Amino acid sequence: MKSLNILVVEDGQSQREMLRDFLLKEGHTVEEAASGEEAVQSIAGGAFDLVLLDYKMPGMDGMQVLQEVKRLNPETDVVIITAYGTIETAVDAMKAGAVDYITKPLEFDELLLLLDRVAERRTLIRENEILRRQLKDQGVTTDAIIFTSQKMAALTSMAARVASSRATVLLQGESGTGKELLARLIHQLSPRSTRPIITVNCGALPESLIESELFGHEKGAFTGATSRRIGRFEEADGGTLFLDEIGELTMPVQVKLLRFLQEREFQRVGGNTNIRADVRIISATNRDLETMVKEEKFREDLYYRLNVVVMSIPPLRERREDIPALIDHFLERFAAENGKKISGISSEARDLLMKYDYPGNVRELENIIERAVVIARNEIIYMEDLPFREDTLVATSGGVPEEGEGRLRGAIENLEKQMIQDAMEKAGDHQTRAAEMLGLSERMLRYKLKKYGLKS
Repeated sequence: MKSLNILVVEDGQSQREMLRDFLLKEGHTVEEAASGEEAVQSIAGGAFDLVLLDYKMPGMDGMQVLQEVKRLNPETDVVIITAYGTIETAVDAMKAGAVDYITKPLEFDELLLLLDRVAERRTLIRENEILRRQLKDQGVTTDAIIFTSQKMAALTSMAARVASSRATVLLQGESGTGKELLARLIHQLSPRSTRPIITVNCGALPESLIESELFGHEKGAFTGATSRRIGRFEEADGGTLFLDEIGELTMPVQVKLLRFLQEREFQRVGGNTNIRADVRIISATNRDLETMVKEEKFREDLYYRLNVVVMSIPPLRERREDIPALIDHFLERFAAENGKKISGISSEARDLLMKYDYPGNVRELENIIERAVVIARNEIIYMEDLPFREDTLVATSGGVPEEGEGRLRGAIENLEKQMIQDAMEKAGDHQTRAAEMLGLSERMLRYKLKKYGLKS
């Protein structure tokens, strides 16, 4: 694990010194603060990777310190330390900018995992800062880099790493997640960036034309072929060919594509001359190619040629922390395109957009914001400018429960409570054994015992 520069903020001397000694032993650089006021002075005077911050302190409390840390140095990560009975306050702190929380009494194994996540996140942040500078130097602007989530940071970092190679890349993800944007990012960061990236939507072309579209044809190759036609492979020579919806290719075309990947050459339809082309293939699909291989609808040998590097783009509902940045980006863009003065979005409308499930992913959010900008009567986007109301939302883990969902949650909680009671009885009220039986950490078991009012 990478060494971190950590500030420990804890008013209890014994707890603070215990944390300090543990972190030093793990190879981190550590400074201490015994109060919120002292912590703010330290933050103002130096740069820290991480602040381990006790939430409940006399004088300046954890929330106030968190707000000051984010004002003075927004890039500093903050982890809240809280008692297991006040997790709600930790959740509030995370909404205000904390990256995570850990409960007392501290479990050092859990703390080590948390530090690993923080170190990984900071590595991704640095890699993406380098990536953004590279893009800026190259004059590249792309929606693909509008993100704040660790999942998308990891993807763009991988894009930068694979860009310099000629390996085939398979992009997987639901429609609207941004597969073409990621393909263009890989191309723009590659040595091929001065040559074209040619995009072919394999699902949008009739079966009778796809082979000619990709490989070209000779004059007289078929009825209507009145002249020679250059295909997409020849157009992309020296650059990148992006094959979207690759799962829609017919078997005969799959054979020709496989031959190209093996030999780096092909023949035009109706021709007998081998043509060589230096083309990097990036493909994309929203279908399960492994299942298609098993069903003999997609060639296994082609599948393994295409997925040398596989990158899966998560749906927007699984990276909701990206939504605010995307909203602001689309607002600015569509206000400029439509000549409208839009200064922002109401907190109620933003909260509603955060709760929505987005079956159409980023593309759907883009359309929602464009519509809102077009119909808005004011400089602020309000709830009435959105195409849905709170009571019609698709139920999500972070959204508004539909009718019946509250009863389901209650049933699940009753089942969980009964399972904990049974485990505690079988373990003779021994928490360690009960936690092992339930597959929980002791910390989580203690929290749930308190939550359900069970003896501990």
